[in-house]
Amino acid sequence: MANANGRQYRYAMITGIHTVIFSDDPDATRAYIRDVLRWPFIEPTPGWLIFATGQTEMGIHPRTWPGRDESYDQHHELSIMCDDLDATIAELTSRGAEFEPDIWEQNYGRGTSLIVPGIPSIMIYQPSYDPAWERS
Repeated sequence: MANANGRQYRYAMITGIHTVIFSDDPDATRAYIRDVLRWPFIEPTPGWLIFATGQTEMGIHPRTWPGRDESYDQHHELSIMCDDLDATIAELTSRGAEFEPDIWEQNYGRGTSLIVPGIPSIMIYQPSYDPAWERS
């Protein structure tokens, strides 16, 4: 299918997902993502960078898990996926990235937390499943 501008799209009128991170130090967060993660970006307004984030997928989780007394206060979470966690940690560490010391393993993959200036840590993981975009 194509829209009025001739642009191809797959899912009716939804063409993608735009995520937003609210930072206590947006300049430092933007610089980190630009310089350490090296994500490509556009700058539609001076100083306001919009980063390309690659393939995406979205899961829906309960705010309260069975066997837990508390629920999550948050309603959204950002996670970064990679093909090889150890190689990604090594590469990003060489660029100045820092990670939480623990690497965990769950049924959906293995991961850790990436420490990013101005925002809470971001989960980074190597999925144990084929990502959803590979199946669509």
